[in-house]
Amino acid sequence: MDFTLGFSPCPNDTFIFDALVNGKIDCGSHNFNVVLEDVQTLNQWAIEGKLDISKISYGVLPLVTQHYKMLHSGGALGRGVGPLLISGSSILPTDPGFDINDYTVAIPGEHTTAHMLFSQAFPEARHKRFMVFHEIEDFLLGTAKEGNTLGVIIHENRFTYAQKGLFKLMDLGTYWEEATGFPIPLGGIAVKKTISPGIQFELERLITESIQYAFSNYPELPEYVSEHAREMEPAVMRRHIDLYVNDYSLHLGPKGEKAVEKFIDIFEQANPSIRTGNNFFI
Repeated sequence: MDFTLGFSPCPNDTFIFDALVNGKIDCGSHNFNVVLEDVQTLNQWAIEGKLDISKISYGVLPLVTQHYKMLHSGGALGRGVGPLLISGSSILPTDPGFDINDYTVAIPGEHTTAHMLFSQAFPEARHKRFMVFHEIEDFLLGTAKEGNTLGVIIHENRFTYAQKGLFKLMDLGTYWEEATGFPIPLGGIAVKKTISPGIQFELERLITESIQYAFSNYPELPEYVSEHAREMEPAVMRRHIDLYVNDYSLHLGPKGEKAVEKFIDIFEQANPSIRTGNNFFI
């Protein structure tokens, strides 16, 4: 069968899917037509039901359950992996007089887990600006003199912001972990409901095999990872992979599922008109 498959060009995703899409494991009769896009684009496409299989933010899951179910493999979930709130100056939310509404906050997409976690920490925030995640550092650097902008960063920007003279105000992932006790559900793999259950489970197994193959050769970086992260140093690529690809990527397991369920509960409390139900995994 032929499937459209979407994921990001970030090292964690290309590491996970390299063996699957480049013939390094036996996929039988399955062929994958790959589309590499940023997470917000993939989230929007999931709302539209565009791709057969797609990496999505858990922040968009409640909006796409009419089209998709989630696999247990291939995702990003863990501790110490959350987005960071950063600034061009060394202010802190605990400083006297700090008011989040004195700032415009750049966020990497409306329907992202990063937005959800920011909203959990700052539910009163009104001045948000949604943009592609890799534009946020430059946005802050370009507005640093005004002193009225903040940004929520994800992915490899966690490793580069300090070198560029930017400052961390808060680890939004730590806020989530302390508030809930659960690891952070960042993103997972969605599969179309129209695909038969037997094939859905087969796809989940193949993604697990692809990750196992990648780990069996690690810390060697597949060419597929390097060619899509040319501006990164190999050490940064490995830090990215080490942070976001773990045992939860192989299979969520009961703890991972409960973390996602807690995430959806909090989302629905903040959005009472949306009800997801509890049947969103295959």
